[in-house]
Amino acid sequence: MSDGQQPPPAVRFDNVTKAYGSLRALESVSLAVRSGEMFGLIGPDGAGKTTAIRLACGLLRPDAGSVELLGRSPTKDHRAITADVGYLSQRFSLYGDLTIDENIAFFAEIHGVRHYRPARDRLLEMTQLTPFRKRRADRLSGGMKQKLALACTLIHEPKVLLLDEPTTGVDPVSRREFWKLLSEFLSQGLTIVMATPYLDEAERCARVALLHAGRLMAIDTPASLQAGLTGTLVEVLADAPRPPVDQLSTIPGVADVQVFGNRAHVRFDDRDAAAASEAIAAVLARAGVRAVSIRAVPPSLEDVFIDLITRAMPRH
Repeated sequence: MSDGQQPPPAVRFDNVTKAYGSLRALESVSLAVRSGEMFGLIGPDGAGKTTAIRLACGLLRPDAGSVELLGRSPTKDHRAITADVGYLSQRFSLYGDLTIDENIAFFAEIHGVRHYRPARDRLLEMTQLTPFRKRRADRLSGGMKQKLALACTLIHEPKVLLLDEPTTGVDPVSRREFWKLLSEFLSQGLTIVMATPYLDEAERCARVALLHAGRLMAIDTPASLQAGLTGTLVEVLADAPRPPVDQLSTIPGVADVQVFGNRAHVRFDDRDAAAASEAIAAVLARAGVRAVSIRAVPPSLEDVFIDLITRAMPRH
């Protein structure tokens, strides 16, 4: 690529709509994933993440708009792009009665990869599965199964990896190991598109698309999205069975109160951190609630996402 010209996107959605009967899973979504980046499709269940992944790998056709993967149609040119894309679904099917080695060999043969053994050994080393290569898949832990599924998906050395909530139901240690693996593959030039409901995972992506009810709410780097949330955010931990949302909502200048477990995030439009903290302490004292901790915090992606959804909701 000469003259500083940007390479074409690895994945492009242009005004894509997809419906299942009367349910619109995606509504006029446009986005572009750059070659070599880690891109996150973020949102709760029903946001349209799985539909977007399946459209990208050609398992679904859009009802309107167009989808491109490496400059080609995933449906019209499905055979041509098969070698370039790896797809790990929520329920990736390993064969329980086959060993780790046999599972990888099976997927290599499906993709027509003849001399797969060097790649298999390299993947087993990276996933730390080499000591278990003769173990049957049905005798693996959940984390080990996910790593084997990733190895099977990558055995044909695709250029784009599409992951549909690969860490759902996986323990925290295995999730961390899985992300370490993804970072290694990313450093080798792989483009990764991951659908996830976990906003802490989203912060590891170069850019994210926030989806809600099939609509694209925002697309940017996590840092830019967090910086775009205006006002002062204060985290409150009170000595109470549940966060005192009703009392906190009465404070003048409060734009929003959201609950995160046993803590509340209180956002002020026009108060600095000191004034906001004083106001919170005063209202809790009047209500007879002891404050364990009141501190200003930077906004998380979850704060941003909730703010976007709240502002998008129709006001009555």
